This record gives sequence, C-alpha cells and structure tokens, in this order.
Amino acid sequence: MALRSKRSQAPKPIFISKHADDYSEVYCEECGSGESPGELLLCDKCDKGFHLFCLRPILVSVPKGSWFCPSCSKQKMPKSFPLVQTKIIDFFRIKRSTESTQKLSQDIQKKRKRSSSLVMSKKRRKLLPFNPSEDSERRLEQMRSLATALTASGTEFSNELTYRPGMALRSANQPALEKGGMQVLTKEDAETLNLCKRMMNRGEWPPLMVAFDPEEGFTVEADRFIRDLTIITEYVGDVDYLKNRENDDGDSMMTLLHAANPSQSLVICPDKRGNVARFINGINNHTQEGKRKQNLKCVRYDVNGECRVLLIANRDISKGERLYYDYNGYEHEYPTEHFV
Repeated sequence: MALRSKRSQAPKPIFISKHADDYSEVYCEECGSGESPGELLLCDKCDKGFHLFCLRPILVSVPKGSWFCPSCSKQKMPKSFPLVQTKIIDFFRIKRSTESTQKLSQDIQKKRKRSSSLVMSKKRRKLLPFNPSEDSERRLEQMRSLATALTASGTEFSNELTYRPGMALRSANQPALEKGGMQVLTKEDAETLNLCKRMMNRGEWPPLMVAFDPEEGFTVEADRFIRDLTIITEYVGDVDYLKNRENDDGDSMMTLLHAANPSQSLVICPDKRGNVARFINGINNHTQEGKRKQNLKCVRYDVNGECRVLLIANRDISKGERLYYDYNGYEHEYPTEHFV
C-alpha cells in the first residue's frame, strides 16, 4: 500500500493517496521522517511506513499487489550452491588454463605497479583492475556465493549486456543520444576494463562475497581490501526501452541511456540475466548515513560507441564492508546518470 497514485494495472491495490489526512502521522521506520509521502510504502501486515529509498535493497517503484516489510516477510535462508569446482566452472562457463591465468596475473601486477608509480592528477585518475584473491579455494567460495544468489533469484548468469527479441535493439544503444552528452572511457581505462573481463573469463574473480541477510536479502561484501578507483563490476542485464518498463513495478532497473527523446531512453533489467551487480544495494546518498556508507560510484560511459555502466570504488574499502552504490531518483523513478 503506497501513499501515492499507482502507475500500473495492479490487481485491485489499496491506495490512500486520496485520503492523505487519515495518514498524516505516518512516518518512515528507517529514517523517522514523514517527508516525501508520495514515496512512503505501508506494510500490508503491520501498517508501518517505509520510504522506497530507505529500504534495502531500494525499491525503484511500488510493488504490484500486497507488500510486506522486512520484519513481516521473514525471508528464508536460500539453499547453498554445491561447493564443487566442476559445477561452479560449468555454471559460470569458465575457460581457464594455467598458462593464461599466470599471464593475466602478471598483467594485473604490471598494470597496478604502473598506476601506483604515476603521480595522479586531480583532473585525471586512472581506473584500476580488481585484485583477485590468491587462494583458489577462496575464489571458489566467492563464486559459490554468487551462484547461490543467482539460483535462488532465478537469474541466469551473464556478464554482458543482452539484447532479446521484442526488447531494445543493439543499434538503439547509442551514446550520441544521451541528453547532455556522455563521457568517453579513455583507451587506457578501456584496456583495464577488458583486462577485468578476461580475468573473469579465466576464473580470476573480483574479491566479493554475496551474503544473505534475513532483513535486507542478498548483499555483497568485500572479501579483501579494495583500493579506491578499482573496477568492481559492470552492471549488466537485458536492455529494454524505458517506455516498455514504466508499468513493470517491482523490477530493479538501471538507467543505461537518458535520451533527450524519452522514447529512446534505455534501461538495464537484471531480473532474468545478470551478475553480482544485481545484488549490490543502491543507497540514498543525500543523507549523512547514506554518504557514510556509500563506497561505490555508478558511472555511465561511452565504450567504443556503446553505453556501458560500471560500478567503481570511490574510496578504499575494507574487508568485510558491504558495498553500496549511489542512488539518485529522477522524474521516472529509476537510477539516474552518475558521473565521476
């Protein structure tokens, strides 16, 4: 139940926006504020209020039908994916050899040494490749945690943007259409991104552990120290037109292209296909608590003529720290553009 008008054809939802006076005392259980009543969601069991942007993970739109708060939903611990190397390798379609893995490890060390030896200017700071855990058994644990989350959520693993029949065409993904322009990923940073992709294809994964929280659901934690400006992952999923998704409440979507012509705007939908980015929580960084927790920046780039979304560390991240990227809603209620 929400304190605003419903945009979708939900099955007989109960709304109180027409009777706001009856709920003048409603406030958010998380932040304690009654402001932004249009963003307050009421639990259909306990009638407590929660801002969409205060929930973890953040809800970008009003869910269809009934909604229950974290305390009333009583999320159950998902069944763990088997800790069997062959099953994990097959799940993520990893192709690896000792020689190629050693070469990638040498490449990442050279790149990090080159970056650390340079004097970084305030105007231009180079992106860093992630630094995988040296222990192969630990990497298997990390991959198993992601396989568990993907399996439990019914999501097929994908590390690329996907273009499905009946959705947006690949040719629609044009950075030139971006309202106000889109920053171009430099050649050197593009090489770093490609290095990260090659490492993952060979089983050298970012040091991340997907954990299950009964209240927040799946969350992602750093499994080792991560340096500022490290590429964490790319936000991927099915690419669709925003106009096709405006009535799909409850989906977690990321803006890919904010076009001057709204009909050309694109979003990434990770509910069917996605990677670890699907489980990293967005956070309202307009609050002091949000600013304190935020440790990733969500940045959209023009990469070889294609819009891409990267999650990048915006400060040093300690082992065990949960990951949160900046979330800023705009008029369509989806994550907006983020620039460094």
